[in-house]
Amino acid sequence: MSTEENPAAAPRSLAEALRGRDDVSLAALLRSRPDLITPVPTDLTQLATRAGTRASVVRALERLDRFTLQAAQALAVASDPATYGELLGLMAGDDGDPAVSAALPHALGTLREQALVWGGEDRLRLVRTARELLAPSPQHPSPTGLGPTVREAAAGMSPGRIQEIVATAGLPSTHDSVSALEALAGLFSDPERMSALLDQAPSESVEVLERLVWGPPYGQVTADPGPRLRWLLDRGLLLPTAPGTVVLPREVALRLRAGRAHRTTEPVPPAVEAAAAHAPRIVDATAAGQAYTALATVEELLKDWHEGGPAVLRAGGLSVRDLKRTAVALDVPEPVAAFWVELAYAAGLLASDGEADERYAATPAYDEWLERPAGERWARLATAWLAATRTPGVVGERDAKDRTLSALGPGLDRSAAPEVRHRVLALLAGLPEGAAPDGESLLARLRWERPPRVVRTGGGVPSPHARRTPAQPAEGARGAVARTEAPGYAEDGRTGGEDDLRSRLARWTLAEAEMLGVTGRGALSSHGRALIGAPAPRHAEAEAEPTGPGDKLPVHHRQVPAPRVLSPAEQATAAAGAARLLEPLLPEPLDHVLLQADLTAVAPGPLERPLADMLGVLADVESKGGATVYRFTPGSVRRALDAGRSAADLHAFLAAHSRTPVPQPLAYLIDDVARRHGHLRVGAASSYVRCDDDAVLNEILADKRAAGLGLRRLAPTVLAARTDPAALLEGLRAMGFAPAAESAEGDVLIARADAYRTPPRTPPAPVPDGPPVPDDTLLAAAVRAVRAGDLASTAPRRPVGGEAGGAEPGELPRTSAADTLATLQAAVLTDDTVWIGYVNAEGAASQRVIAPIRVEGGFVTAYDHTADEVRTYPLHRITGVAELAD
Repeated sequence: MSTEENPAAAPRSLAEALRGRDDVSLAALLRSRPDLITPVPTDLTQLATRAGTRASVVRALERLDRFTLQAAQALAVASDPATYGELLGLMAGDDGDPAVSAALPHALGTLREQALVWGGEDRLRLVRTARELLAPSPQHPSPTGLGPTVREAAAGMSPGRIQEIVATAGLPSTHDSVSALEALAGLFSDPERMSALLDQAPSESVEVLERLVWGPPYGQVTADPGPRLRWLLDRGLLLPTAPGTVVLPREVALRLRAGRAHRTTEPVPPAVEAAAAHAPRIVDATAAGQAYTALATVEELLKDWHEGGPAVLRAGGLSVRDLKRTAVALDVPEPVAAFWVELAYAAGLLASDGEADERYAATPAYDEWLERPAGERWARLATAWLAATRTPGVVGERDAKDRTLSALGPGLDRSAAPEVRHRVLALLAGLPEGAAPDGESLLARLRWERPPRVVRTGGGVPSPHARRTPAQPAEGARGAVARTEAPGYAEDGRTGGEDDLRSRLARWTLAEAEMLGVTGRGALSSHGRALIGAPAPRHAEAEAEPTGPGDKLPVHHRQVPAPRVLSPAEQATAAAGAARLLEPLLPEPLDHVLLQADLTAVAPGPLERPLADMLGVLADVESKGGATVYRFTPGSVRRALDAGRSAADLHAFLAAHSRTPVPQPLAYLIDDVARRHGHLRVGAASSYVRCDDDAVLNEILADKRAAGLGLRRLAPTVLAARTDPAALLEGLRAMGFAPAAESAEGDVLIARADAYRTPPRTPPAPVPDGPPVPDDTLLAAAVRAVRAGDLASTAPRRPVGGEAGGAEPGELPRTSAADTLATLQAAVLTDDTVWIGYVNAEGAASQRVIAPIRVEGGFVTAYDHTADEVRTYPLHRITGVAELAD
């Protein structure tokens, strides 16, 4: 039986509506609004109360798609309660709209599921808090652009003035203001009579109504309005709300709008168009190349910081100068350098060392990461990027305190970033395989799925100083009406601003996904699809491919479901699958280079790690790209000799790893540097220089560049210096010599390039965007607990000991100690379930439904239906007991 046939069965409150739901529906509510489950409500009444709080309702409204939000806004301007037919009329208008009629049931179902609307189709009620946020009033216009009703707008008018308006509008006079306003509202709501009234209006007056009809409905008028405004004011088509301010009543606006609450309804999400299509193998190959570049860039970044990176600012983060140096070292723009630095930080490969002179350096996890296969290394970076809330795109902007946001510094977290990244990639996965999206259509889809904030930010009747809409008559002109912007709303009902954060995050996601190799040529790669756990593409949808990159593909209308939240285990599995797909696409590392006569070596591809490490010591990188060019210099050869290599070792290394003969100039360079290497010895005296050839020492003393070293001769073959050994080494090398350091025993010290590492660090934890979505196990337990608690609070009770036993809802039962003991002992014998009041050790009172098992020693052991477990309660903490009615 429906609620129309049996009105008594209709729920009288949101709590009663929730009580009529099944467990699946309650679990869906808690899943869509996870803030309601923290902590778990004691019963359905508390759940309904929590679902109606302002913070929870605002959060729920901000997560509605545009059409569902429009339905909620329409309910806010409808009567309370409203019928489904009234809601449909506000959404589809008098002429009807088949698309709106088809989409409205689903939107209404979403509002019901999220407990924003309750009641049957004949008595639809918007939650009171949502109505307060969305409904128009004399102080707040609606996001629909509608104003207050006739009754609300005329609340402060005198009865005589109301009777004058009714008479001028051609309505019979009434004995009170209430009936007069009802008659006026009925006139404005009647299509035929309203049309007849407007046919009598001067064209200038109709022009004023058209100016206000879609909102904002408020306007400024002068103290002496002209004839066109006086005609509207005399008939109530405009009503004064404050001195100099008038408003278009809601009933009039709806009639002028042909019954529509919104200028444009959007029942169908805008399609994501494909701007170009490429062969899937081309997309995968391009993405794999980008992935390899990403790995090489991160390695280059951290190798550059091997011996300790830039200093940490006092406020945290990198200085602007250090970011510029990093960008130059990586040969990328500064915003891109900030992205790579933040990516390494999010992956746990980079952190600060925590020392007094705090600096950034690689973490021990970086060394472990280097030993993994290339596919697994990329998967770690991509997974960290997906989950990170730190947003490098805001680096360089200003925070609320007008401080510059720096890379690796505080204030970069944007909690919406992971959800936007997943959604953008999911929309790409919904396109035909190999299709790259049109950026504007993608942003339009995201804005439809999550419109900009709609909760009003200010209040009050617009003052004469309120901002006027451009191209409106200037205030003060005789008979003019200047439309005003409502506080907190833009003209279309949304908050203003150059661009919303989600759109910026989406643009950054597209750029970062391309740099990271998740996409190739703008299209989602196969390993990128596996990374987010998206299903395999439907190849049949990609039959019509464009002939060129500028051609447009047909609009893609298929609905793209929101990505399911992956558990950590599922995300690890997805990352492993993505790594397996990417691994065969990455280039195989090479074990050789091509030596050239101009003292350069060309690596035609990625090198094996031992070869790359050794070549990085022996030569300097001159250019990077598909082929890396290394240049041999005296300084680079000396660096290899300082690392403990001999000239013979270097000749053997080059001969073993070169596909071309070792050029004679390179062999001469190595021999020449090796012959002079170690000829001078530097030690601590503060420091000293010794050499078997006194002529070399004479040359050093005669050189003017040695004046700052404070050298003096101690013996024919020994010079002493005032500087420390390290400074003496650098000074002699700057003069063109090749000294070697020696220990106190006279042995040559080998300066190996030991990498500096921070202590073990954990990656930065993402800042959650509200409470996490509960899993199925938690949802089932929460629903069970809420049901049990609701049973305890609503189960009918029988009086005990001639007293009511707490008959009032929510009131604890009160019985004497003897009656309590007797009732519990009887329940043990009869295996009955009873209702008790209980006060815990902290003094918190609660009511519970229990099935007593035994009563002894001052305790009752029972199965607690509220907690769904066996518990023991001290008898002295039980306030009373009542038997449940049959």
